[in-house]
Amino acid sequence: MVKNVLFSILLVALAFSVLFLSILRTASVRYEFGETTNTLPKKNIDSQVDYFLAYPGKVLPDSFLWPLKVLRDKIWFIITTDQGKKADLLLLFADKRLASAKLLFEKGKPEIAFATLEKSQQYLIEAGEKESKNFQDGLDTSGFSIRYAKASLKHFEVMEQILITAPDDAKPKIIELQNIPKKEFEHARNDLLEKGLVPPNNPFNWQ
Repeated sequence: MVKNVLFSILLVALAFSVLFLSILRTASVRYEFGETTNTLPKKNIDSQVDYFLAYPGKVLPDSFLWPLKVLRDKIWFIITTDQGKKADLLLLFADKRLASAKLLFEKGKPEIAFATLEKSQQYLIEAGEKESKNFQDGLDTSGFSIRYAKASLKHFEVMEQILITAPDDAKPKIIELQNIPKKEFEHARNDLLEKGLVPPNNPFNWQ
């Protein structure tokens, strides 16, 4: 009983430490963007990717409650022991932060929106790395690989939509970030082909 209590205390302390370090890393990156101007040509923003992007919830990174939500996610990830579900969680965190970033750009908060967008791509990379580790450990990751490939395409697509409302001086940084889902899709596509599976169709002209 005492060991369980001590373990719980250590777990919470570790979660708070991870959260604190995460906040410090986020706070160390400062962005200042100008006013939003729509200088890009009008684009067709109809969805071309068959992938459901998770609803980010009502608490966004501009809320004072956001640190509590981040802490919840950290604890959720730590206490999850199933390695396949850990990969699922990382992808979920990536998707929710992507959706949050889009909403924040639309709210006219490009600085925190871009920081959130960066975090979404970090989680996307971590999800791919987790899938690779799980596959090396002998787990069946075929289903996740298909979802991950679709998710990578969706991340690229949503950033295309974000470019329409983002300030001009933020657009080059967003375009640079788009290289991440490109690379992750190509990695997932190659993995699927090696497994004898058909990867999802890439509707974009960088294929």
